[in-house]
Amino acid sequence: MGEFVRLEVEGAIGTIRLDRPKMNALNRQIETELRDVAIEAAEREDIRAVIVYGGEKVFAAGADIKEMADMSYADMADKEKRGLSYAMSQVAAIPKPTVAALTGFALGGGFELALSCDRRIAADNIKVGQPEVLLGVIPGAGGTQRLARLIGPSKAKDIIYTGRFVEADEALALGMVDEIVPSADVYATAKRWAEQFTGGAARALAAAKAAIDGGLDVDLDNGLKLETHLFAGTFATEDQEIGMKSFVENGPGKAKFTGR
Repeated sequence: MGEFVRLEVEGAIGTIRLDRPKMNALNRQIETELRDVAIEAAEREDIRAVIVYGGEKVFAAGADIKEMADMSYADMADKEKRGLSYAMSQVAAIPKPTVAALTGFALGGGFELALSCDRRIAADNIKVGQPEVLLGVIPGAGGTQRLARLIGPSKAKDIIYTGRFVEADEALALGMVDEIVPSADVYATAKRWAEQFTGGAARALAAAKAAIDGGLDVDLDNGLKLETHLFAGTFATEDQEIGMKSFVENGPGKAKFTGR
């Protein structure tokens, strides 16, 4: 268990909890710990869905600029191999439903972490954005790529070029977040969403995620081939047998899946 990032498990839900007061600034230690807990969450069979949470007051206000300010081009080029972008990719690669529970600020690397999740539930006082240009740099942990894929290139360019903070209503309208709730309800709402999948067909969910995410990186023809390959693969699972037998005998929505 890391000093600033820990994995808490309750009822088949894993919570990746950031805890580096006051603002959960993302330093090199957090990068390493985040990568490690993401890999653990991916591998553990007792975890069926994942919440990423920074606490009641703030999700993550961005990278640790004091640490970053003295780094050189050579430092950053070498850091790419195992830096924040790599850690975000490990979160994105978790083969289970993932949801970011956003409070306070989710800026820069903090919002890039949120973008690495499948869904974003935010407090009504949230401020999100990619303000890196105001520091003379650009988003470097997925912001230019995942945000453009999420809301389209024109809207992403506005957010990234201006570096402005986006408040709750606009973030929801743009599609930067998926749901707005009172601040006190953010984690509970994320947990209710995650609970839908704790008894689900885990391998089918993983295949669906792989098909959607993988298909975004290729043309339609190759995306359909990927989907067909993953669809066929679900017929090698125990859950496919359980699900179809249950449907025939009992109708939809009654299957008790094993996750295998």
